[in-house]
Amino acid sequence: MLRGVRRIRVPSGFNAEERIGEKRVIRACWRGSGGARSAHPQSVENLDDAEPVETASRAKCAGAAARSIRCTHRHEEQAVTTTPAGLTLAIDLGKTSCRARVSRDGTVIAEGHGAGAPGLADYNGAELSFQAIADAAAVTGVDPRALARIGIGAAGVEAGRDAARELIRIVRSRLADVPVAIINDALAAHAGAFGGGLGSILIAGTGAICFTVAEAGGVTQIDGWGPWLGDAGSGQWLGRHGLQAVLRAHDGRGPATALTADAAALGGSILELPLWVAQSGAPARQLGRFAPTVIDRAAEGDPVAAGIVDEAARLLALTCVASGSRTVCVAGGLAGHPFFAGRLRDALAVAGLVEVAAHGDALDGAALIAATAELPHEGRVIRG
Repeated sequence: MLRGVRRIRVPSGFNAEERIGEKRVIRACWRGSGGARSAHPQSVENLDDAEPVETASRAKCAGAAARSIRCTHRHEEQAVTTTPAGLTLAIDLGKTSCRARVSRDGTVIAEGHGAGAPGLADYNGAELSFQAIADAAAVTGVDPRALARIGIGAAGVEAGRDAARELIRIVRSRLADVPVAIINDALAAHAGAFGGGLGSILIAGTGAICFTVAEAGGVTQIDGWGPWLGDAGSGQWLGRHGLQAVLRAHDGRGPATALTADAAALGGSILELPLWVAQSGAPARQLGRFAPTVIDRAAEGDPVAAGIVDEAARLLALTCVASGSRTVCVAGGLAGHPFFAGRLRDALAVAGLVEVAAHGDALDGAALIAATAELPHEGRVIRG
């Protein structure tokens, strides 16, 4: 250990060293999560969650709580100034689910899990996002008055910056009057995966987006244009193409598929499918609910479903290629399905890309962003 440096813990589960009275040096080596947690079974239907799928060469750093996020092993040191010790509430808010984690100096106190929100850019996005955050935070059982800071990774920040500022105001007035930092949920996952460092990450959940943080500190976004203009290969893309294949088969315009019976069960009959999508009030999230079924049928050998899954994997690989990076970290609920994760890994390999393991997840990143304003992601952070 360097002279004048002592080992400490920092929020978000990273080992670190602190120069006494001056700087903390974050080591990008995730040590996993410890401490008490609330019980909350998770499912691949929560497409914004990252489920365990495999261990990597750094698995012993991650421990039993390793997430299904994979990235390059960049163990670079970066000097950052962090806030004093205290309880940190980290939020990972996606369109399907919302996760909350309370930690002190990197030690997890409690976690909560609840429903997601349509996104900050959607109508009433700030209020709906707050409701999801408050519900997940309540599950932790931690008194909000004990919080020192809040870090939020939320869907829709890039297109809804005014709504993000409104969310900060609501959080401070109705949850806890402490400093709040908000960043896109994919960038929160990036910060967690790379320990606040550089690299490219693909988030494949209900939506799909790739972020690259480069040496100069610039942040580049690929896709993430939403369900109607982009998000190619995402959960909503899979669900939509699965249902479209069912309707083609029903009309005689396409081959028969095992997905037909699954789709009919959603709304009571094939004829009710348009209503099933529209009446939810969140069509993208509703379509994404069918994605796990498409993947399951593909794994069972249904050729129609398999074709949809392979095309989704190919489109996600193209998104990664456009980032310009040869290595990529993959996160999100789709990565939590072993069959889809394997097909995506194959597609990345065909495109000449390498997928490797991450150091942490979006909750780690949200906590890290709440603790310091000196990461290369800072230009995309909204604080209040």
